[in-house]
Amino acid sequence: MVRLVPEQPTRIPHRRALGLALVALAGLSLIPLWQRSSQAPARLPAPLANARPAPLPPAQAAWTSPLQRQCSVNDRALVARLKTHQQNYPSTLKRVKIDPSNYDQRVPYDAFGNSLQTTPSLVVLHETVFGLQSALNTFIKHNPRDEDQVSYHLLIGENGESVEALHPRFRAYGAGYSAFDGEWAVLNPELPGSINNFALHLSLETPLDGENDAETHSGYSSAQYDAMAVVLADWMNRYKIPKERITTHRHVDLGAARADPRSFNWEALQQRLAALGVLC
Repeated sequence: MVRLVPEQPTRIPHRRALGLALVALAGLSLIPLWQRSSQAPARLPAPLANARPAPLPPAQAAWTSPLQRQCSVNDRALVARLKTHQQNYPSTLKRVKIDPSNYDQRVPYDAFGNSLQTTPSLVVLHETVFGLQSALNTFIKHNPRDEDQVSYHLLIGENGESVEALHPRFRAYGAGYSAFDGEWAVLNPELPGSINNFALHLSLETPLDGENDAETHSGYSSAQYDAMAVVLADWMNRYKIPKERITTHRHVDLGAARADPRSFNWEALQQRLAALGVLC
């Protein structure tokens, strides 16, 4: 679901940040997906000389991953289907250019001078609530107000279509007041922290019967789980993200206002990730 909590502004001057983002986006359009950002996480820079302790997030329920270690899958048809999807993924991935007001750079220091990791290390799963195009229209639109600015890195339509809205090297505005396992990044001393500086955000298109605030809906399509598994396998391999750090918007939201992704089938994802060999 879309974020209603204002994202924390960075210390980078606004015009300069937008300029950097636009230049980077222009360059990225020429780089094939499978050649981008495949390096291991970079070593953290040294803290600034005047660094001081940052506030810790409030207490939060521990995350226990529903994903288990699994080294084999008996469903040969599933394995073959996903391997084909994986091979075709670079050529079938669609991309859109979103407005710079809806994302920013990942930053190497918090508001207190402490070092931050800028390589993604967490995946947060969402749902759109409304249609895929409705979500993309929000990202493409210029949103001058903080409370309206929102984005995900990648969205998956009901038919399995994968759309990259933002390259992973940038910070998406996917979760405002949020933390994971006692970790957040405070980028503005006057606002609470969030996980956005180290997170990747993936959103599933909600079925028609879920375009409301009910607790459940009919669930996501098989094609969506296929596409999601391929995307997650790519991210897990590129950024060395373990299965324990694939979580939900519901879990990271410290405001207890999010429920997405509703009616999520972890067993369906388990089997597909195992078929792609990333759970062993």
